[in-house]
Amino acid sequence: MPTAHGEQPFQNLACRWHALAERRLAYYDELYRSGRWRHYYASQEAFAARMLDVIQATRIWADLAGQWLVTLEAQATEDRDDLRSAA
Repeated sequence: MPTAHGEQPFQNLACRWHALAERRLAYYDELYRSGRWRHYYASQEAFAARMLDVIQATRIWADLAGQWLVTLEAQATEDRDDLRSAA
């Protein structure tokens, strides 16, 4: 059974946003490791607060992308079970 109309684009969208969030996290990690964060933030606390926001956003997008994958895998399993029972 094909996926419901509109389901696949949302899964692709969640995965793309998750990839973007991962790149953003890598950028902030590089800022921290290089010490360049001092050029952009007045204090270490301000940078740490922003870094926590970036980490949280990355986790949220990972969860959303993962939920879509779990939903699609469950639906694929159901589809295979339907085919087996019909045979």
